Amino acid sequence: MAHEFDFGDDSGEIIGRGTWIDKLAVEVIKRKDNLPGKHPEVIRTESGLGASGFPHIGSFADASRAYAFKLAIDDQGRKAEYIAFADDLDGLRKVPAGTPPELAEHLGKPVSMIPDPWGCHKSYGQHMSSLLIEALEIAGIEFTAGSAYEFYSSGKMAPQVKKVLTKASLAGQIIKETTGQEKYLKALPYHAICKQCGRIYTTKAISFDAKKGLVEYICSGDEIKGKQLKGCGYHGWADISKAEGKLTWKVEFAARWHLQQIDFEAFGKDIFESVICNDKISRQIFKYEPPAHARYEMFLDKGGSKISKSAGNVFTPQTWFRYGSPQSLNLLTYKRMTGSRTLAIDDIPIYMKELDYLESVYFGRIKEKNQARKRKLRGLYEYCWHLHPPEKMSIQIPYALLVNLLSVAPENKKYEFLESRLIEYGYLRDGATINDVKERITFAENWVADFKQLEEFKLSLTPEQKAALKSLVKVLEKVKTADEIQTSIFETARKHELKPGDFFKLLYNILLNTNRGPKLGPYIHTIGTKLAIQKIRKQL
Repeated sequence: MAHEFDFGDDSGEIIGRGTWIDKLAVEVIKRKDNLPGKHPEVIRTESGLGASGFPHIGSFADASRAYAFKLAIDDQGRKAEYIAFADDLDGLRKVPAGTPPELAEHLGKPVSMIPDPWGCHKSYGQHMSSLLIEALEIAGIEFTAGSAYEFYSSGKMAPQVKKVLTKASLAGQIIKETTGQEKYLKALPYHAICKQCGRIYTTKAISFDAKKGLVEYICSGDEIKGKQLKGCGYHGWADISKAEGKLTWKVEFAARWHLQQIDFEAFGKDIFESVICNDKISRQIFKYEPPAHARYEMFLDKGGSKISKSAGNVFTPQTWFRYGSPQSLNLLTYKRMTGSRTLAIDDIPIYMKELDYLESVYFGRIKEKNQARKRKLRGLYEYCWHLHPPEKMSIQIPYALLVNLLSVAPENKKYEFLESRLIEYGYLRDGATINDVKERITFAENWVADFKQLEEFKLSLTPEQKAALKSLVKVLEKVKTADEIQTSIFETARKHELKPGDFFKLLYNILLNTNRGPKLGPYIHTIGTKLAIQKIRKQL
């Protein structure tokens, strides 16, 4: 039948608003309170904003979840802050799909020092960071901005850099023990920016003058993404109090945690080794207890590949906002944290539908007897609205209904046609107009403009249901009026000894991917029996 909603386990103690976000927030608070010594009262969460390519759904999820933890900590009566840290001093490792090929000449250079090929920002890195920041603002996510370029260029990071480099042999040993990488047993864990060619990943840091705060380096080249990037041979010095270089990731997380006093940061399994390494660096070099962590799985495309900038299969938050609400994207990130999930554009209407379900539970339209589940679903809905849910229910019109109506609407009278049908079907009543559902209509309009129809799905049918549907198709090929269609559905159900209510529910699932909807006779007459027959036959 219609899409089944899976919101995870409903057992266990109800904490806060009943979600996994609340449970994790309480754990972070307990960790903070049990640390020895004095610590800032503010509990800080952080996520990194990659600036080397187009931000994808996974990038958004990192930020969205970190903000949710901040909200949950606030909700427990503690003060919290979410820091969104832009990794804009990282080097460009490859030319991302969808960017100008001319970027190839800048491979290996820090993204904050590459000109913006689109000409609208100070740098390529700032352009990419701005896209994710724009998505966070659309979703209502509040954050304190952090920037690697600003941290290094202002000298804020210099004390941490100095501490790591004066204990470089220990750092190199920890890196080897945790990652197996032996590179930093000889080289310092620092990437200098070559003053001659401007590249960061071609340099090798060979010594550190602690008194002057200078790192000696040679631009000797290195392998990036399986390709050799030649160095220019320059021999120079980088000032650690300026943006003339940066720590390697294997130690930089720990330096950031210490500098900003971070209490929580989630991570993906792809950087598991780096996080373990940084935890040890944090304890042994900075004498700072690393933040609490939560490990999450990746979003995969339908082919099973990780959605990422480097893979070229980027699914951006902006794409989501074209077809779905910010709250539905929040639901994607808050629904659960563990377990990989396949994701494609045709999942957006499903999350819009799930958000409607949560709203119905929240306002009591759908009764939930399990109190733990009810609290969790209500809490999840509240987090989708960042703990400021609307005061009344929205007008819930099935996504598929709008797509189908817009597909057959006359172009010159599209909105008049749509409004008249929604009034006829009972969705617009008590003075409500099409303007009250304009956002939802816009999402469906965009869908129709780009894809025409929703992705088809397959139902599991019994032999009796198949026989009834085949019989109905033959009738629909002949009937002319809405009343005839309505009558034929009843007669077909009785003829095949099916309960009329069950047969109507089956047809709603086939035509609208929902369990209920408008009166079927008028609806099928509106979209045309040809389209209805086409959808039914795809299930047979």
